[in-house]
Amino acid sequence: MSEPAQAVAKEAVRVAASLHQLPELPYALDALEPHVDARTLEIHHGKHHASYVDNLNAALEGHPELQERTATWLVLNANKLPDDIRTSVRNNAGGHLNHSLLWKAMAPGARTRPEGPLAEAIERDFGSLGGLRKQLEAVALKAFGSAWVWLARARQDAGRLEVLVSSGHGNPLTQGYYPVLVADLWEHAYYLKHQNRRADYLKDWWNVVDWREAERLFEGSRAPSESLHFPFP
Repeated sequence: MSEPAQAVAKEAVRVAASLHQLPELPYALDALEPHVDARTLEIHHGKHHASYVDNLNAALEGHPELQERTATWLVLNANKLPDDIRTSVRNNAGGHLNHSLLWKAMAPGARTRPEGPLAEAIERDFGSLGGLRKQLEAVALKAFGSAWVWLARARQDAGRLEVLVSSGHGNPLTQGYYPVLVADLWEHAYYLKHQNRRADYLKDWWNVVDWREAERLFEGSRAPSESLHFPFP
């Protein structure tokens, strides 16, 4: 292979490695049945999430200095992006980030309640797991349109846990909170099985919450600010 051809090949490998990619699901499409149906999961992951990844990569074309940035960085530094791509990158990086968190927030055969420090924090801030469920469902049902509902830990206020809603593909990281648990409130997350019955969808969602992952994120959020690591794409 000639030197120019080698250079082109190396550049192609570098760009391919830096482009955002659709993560594989950590379970089979039917693994969350009957709470999350396989067809919904197939479309949600393979079409909706995939489109955010494709659109993000398309928006970053011509900006090699941004192609190696993580979705988290792009969301947190939207004000540093060029004007002509800022909205597209913010929306699609947010969609990619949030969905990547969502798949890990669920698991088949998950245990029904948290343990350890997270369980203690939920007891402190909501009175009980039942108190958290009641507040999260109430907040989620009041959320207008396409949104996400989160259990998040405040970076201030002694690290209290709070239930938050973000519209579109917003993320608590931009508001000084650290995500611990997330549910997608966009209708594409539940419409095939639950139609417009968001309350029923949320009741099913509790059955697949991966409390181990929530505990992992909560533990990560307790690090000092200067050493805080975001284990996100």
